[in-house]
Amino acid sequence: MPFACPALRPLSLAALILLADTAGAALPAKPDEGVAVPVTPAMTGAGIVSSGVQLPPIPPVTGSRRQPVASWGKPLPYPIIVADRRNNRLIEIAPDKRIVWEMPSPDLSFYRGNEDVNFSADGKTLAVSEEDNFDIHLVDYDSRTVTWTWGIPDRRGKTGRLMNYPDDSHLLDDGQFLTADIRNCRVLIVNPKTDQITTQWGRPGQCKHNPPHTLAWPNGATPMDNGDILVSEITDAWISRITRSGEVKWSVRAPKLRYPSDAFPTVDGQQVIVADFAKPGRIIIFDPKTGKATWEYFETSGEKMLDHPSIARELPDTGDILVVDDLRNRVLVIDRQTKAIIWQYGVTDTQGHAPGYFNYPDGVDIDVFRDWRPTAAAGAKK
Repeated sequence: MPFACPALRPLSLAALILLADTAGAALPAKPDEGVAVPVTPAMTGAGIVSSGVQLPPIPPVTGSRRQPVASWGKPLPYPIIVADRRNNRLIEIAPDKRIVWEMPSPDLSFYRGNEDVNFSADGKTLAVSEEDNFDIHLVDYDSRTVTWTWGIPDRRGKTGRLMNYPDDSHLLDDGQFLTADIRNCRVLIVNPKTDQITTQWGRPGQCKHNPPHTLAWPNGATPMDNGDILVSEITDAWISRITRSGEVKWSVRAPKLRYPSDAFPTVDGQQVIVADFAKPGRIIIFDPKTGKATWEYFETSGEKMLDHPSIARELPDTGDILVVDDLRNRVLVIDRQTKAIIWQYGVTDTQGHAPGYFNYPDGVDIDVFRDWRPTAAAGAKK
């Protein structure tokens, strides 16, 4: 999802990113160490916090993305894990709104501002990115420990292990880490076993749309079932489907969007769903063959209005729409047919870390791997 800044017209975006990149009292360092970035109170957020609830035992992994565990049905078919950015924690919410898993930051010096989270193919590892901490992580789900970090916390750059606002985090089926390095205008695939970049699309300092050679502020890189990758570029709302070998299958401007954030394939793999990181926010499903929208959610005021939504995903089993509504501090499920909000976690426009609250939720994935329903039944019997 995009870095936190006000909604902007595409023509002014590049200039503002450059200004933001050089603003403040950034301290020069040795070339191979990048540039030190001052840590602000906004970046540290609430610090190290927890909901304080007693967590149930973790069920074993018995499902996969292709063969999920049994669905809970409407309104939310599976638990969701959320990157609660300004609470510096990962937290998993069941459809009945219980907190079933949580990982507060182990240490703010290297883990802070987690803004995106996704499960590995086997459901046992979490890939995490931290834009304004300039690093990416792997987290072992069962032990709640950080097992790998790449990038240098609080230092930006473009050489070696340095990045400049890494956004998106996916552990690919072959064990490599996919991320979009926004301000370096590139998408990276990094091998955690060797700490080496194995694939790079785009080039630092060359921020224009010509994939895979150059990219215009990419803020989304999402793997598809067959291994292709959806890349979203902020400028002019380009979405491209690129094979691992770098072949561009198609490149289309998403309709009606000012600031596309993290394009995902629909469940059938035929269309694309993407959020507009703006106020009021918009969700679009479009057909890349025609470039036309086939479904849209857009409200301009009131409780149903979105404020800078960062992710929208079509839910398996129900076809409804899961949305992270960042600046209204909530995660929603929107009914596909009626466009009513049928499930919400987080108190609208209110920050917090107690049960029922978020503080700038920014990333989400669906836990189709573990059956948490027996823990709900056990809790009901107490």
